[in-house]
Amino acid sequence: MRVATWNINSVTARLPKLLEWLGSAEPDVLCLQELKCATDAFPFEAVRELGYETAAHGTGRWNGVAILSKLGLEDVVRDLPAQPGFLADDALLSTVEPRAIAATCGPVRVWSVYVPNGREVDHAHYRYKLEWLEALRLASAEDAAGSRPFAVLGDFNVAPTDEDVYDPKVFEGQTHVTPAERAALAALRDAGLQDVMPRPLKYDRPYTFWDYRALGFPKNLGIRIDLTYANKPFADAVTDSYVDREARKGKGTSDHAPVVVDLGL
Repeated sequence: MRVATWNINSVTARLPKLLEWLGSAEPDVLCLQELKCATDAFPFEAVRELGYETAAHGTGRWNGVAILSKLGLEDVVRDLPAQPGFLADDALLSTVEPRAIAATCGPVRVWSVYVPNGREVDHAHYRYKLEWLEALRLASAEDAAGSRPFAVLGDFNVAPTDEDVYDPKVFEGQTHVTPAERAALAALRDAGLQDVMPRPLKYDRPYTFWDYRALGFPKNLGIRIDLTYANKPFADAVTDSYVDREARKGKGTSDHAPVVVDLGL
């Protein structure tokens, strides 16, 4: 069984790339983030022709998540039960952004998540990010401790360690690497989830994101923020995991690469 995650950075703009990759990589389950489209605008028919059912959750030009599955979609849940409303400046708004969706796909249950960016450490959005990660921990706790293979996959917008950024000095004082964000990931691990480390297809570190600017990809100025956090039954079944760096190449692609996890299920 093959499970994957990919921040597609606009499913409409990247649809040809998505369909090409689905045809070549053939995942059984794909978690997508940053759809940048409303649910009813998702290209359901295009992926259905390749054998995928889709559960999508989006409201417009920002955010949005989806799960594509060849193994069925059951018990679909949209949004985390305790997910906070969006923070604008210092005001907590009632709007809940479409950043999380869960489904049972055959023998596994997965969450596809797009964790808030955080913007700047002294910004209200950073507090929102930490609250969101706590809501994710609470939502994952029961499945993390269960016997069914379970994983949270997606763009976490956190690099777990200094080894996951090309130069820690460049990121000093910025989001994605702060002790509080990394502590939130540690809390997920304490709840029974472990970081499934992929292998790189090139170079020595499995980065998953490279900025479009300053030749970030050709120079391999990357960070690892697209993660698979799995419970023990899921992690024990992993036979391979890799970052499909090839999918990041060329014009018109996302600035993230897909992360693929193969399971012996």
